[in-house]
Amino acid sequence: MEGEVEFHTFVGWIHRLRKQGSLLFIILRTHKEPHAYIQCVMKGKLAKTCSKNPGVYREATISLTGTLHDDARAPGGVELKVTDWELIGPSDEEIEGRIRPESGPEVMADNRHIQLRGTHMSNVVKLRAAILRGFRHHFEEEDVTEVSPPTIVQTQVEGGSTLFKLKYFDQEAYLTQSSQLYLETACPAVGDCFCVLPSFRAEKSRTRRHVSEFTHLEMEYAFIDFEGLLTRLEKMVKDVVKYVCEKKGDLLEEVNPGMVEKCKTLVEEPFIRMKYTEAIDWLKEHEVYKNEEEKIFYTYEDDIPEKPERFMVDTIGKPILLTHFPTHQKPFYMKTPADHPEVTESVDLLMPSVGEIIGGSMREGDYEKIMDGFKREGIKPDPYYWYTDLRKFGSFPHGGAGVGVDRFVCWLGGIDHIRDVILYPRNCNRCKP
Repeated sequence: MEGEVEFHTFVGWIHRLRKQGSLLFIILRTHKEPHAYIQCVMKGKLAKTCSKNPGVYREATISLTGTLHDDARAPGGVELKVTDWELIGPSDEEIEGRIRPESGPEVMADNRHIQLRGTHMSNVVKLRAAILRGFRHHFEEEDVTEVSPPTIVQTQVEGGSTLFKLKYFDQEAYLTQSSQLYLETACPAVGDCFCVLPSFRAEKSRTRRHVSEFTHLEMEYAFIDFEGLLTRLEKMVKDVVKYVCEKKGDLLEEVNPGMVEKCKTLVEEPFIRMKYTEAIDWLKEHEVYKNEEEKIFYTYEDDIPEKPERFMVDTIGKPILLTHFPTHQKPFYMKTPADHPEVTESVDLLMPSVGEIIGGSMREGDYEKIMDGFKREGIKPDPYYWYTDLRKFGSFPHGGAGVGVDRFVCWLGGIDHIRDVILYPRNCNRCKP
């Protein structure tokens, strides 16, 4: 009927509430677009009854029914004038003291389940989901198959000192450091492939970019050369950035104001390509010392640590594909050019404000060289028979990389610490909640 009033019912959690005279204002968090946060107002007896209910505190679950009206000052541009309400899940006044803006990181971590409900943290979780959808969209467009390797393994990838050991029935096993070796074996079956799985590193490190358990997005490409690998990695990052800006640009702006505009430049300009030797020269030219007191510079034999690496990429201010790391720094599986055995066909993608977010390489395809690599690193090859068989039964040129998804979110979201982009972060001192 013409003129009939249309009522709407919303169910969610009380994000904020405020009493003002005879009015009660509630910001309801539904997490359902377009009304993820909706301003609701009660008045008179309805407001009094609701505000005096012993279960009506922040985070109470509530159902609100009323009429929608335009209001430019309200979240989403509308306000719900409430005509009826129902308390579904009461809250308690204890919620008000659990965490505060000034609470330290340990208090925040102990109450992560509460912190996640905040506007910023919930937006970061949603941004992370959009980024992962962006990666999967890219791989679908590129015809790359998703596979699911195991996370309980009996082989190492990135060095034995960072393995988490566990008793697997009557055998010794580990939590995986990387799914790369399994992805390599999947290539002859399905061609180009990728996975999104947790990886684990038993490093007693509490830096702002390290955790013990992280989301690892890895890919492996068949019949590719090193130049082709660099090109595909650059395209992948740009495609993901484009996807997030197009699909969730408003969300990205909420989390990291100004980033959408910066992304326009990023996707249009080529990434800088720099060899490791050139990075050493750059540090010397800019007087970045390995030992400040004795004025000792980094040399080709050194592994450039995070601080000077970050200084370099932040100073340059553009993504850098840092390539051709020394062989002695890299694992047994990385390919070395025939004319330059002292370097590997390897790459780290460095991003301003974060540093390394992707590491990759071409894989050594020669059986004897792989066996030499095991010997060099003191690894017994027998448990790797399924991996070395790849070099015996139809070896082929291939390469791939791993993306630290958490670091990628830090970079795109402009977030300083890796713990702030993970649902429940784990480090050497924390395994709760």
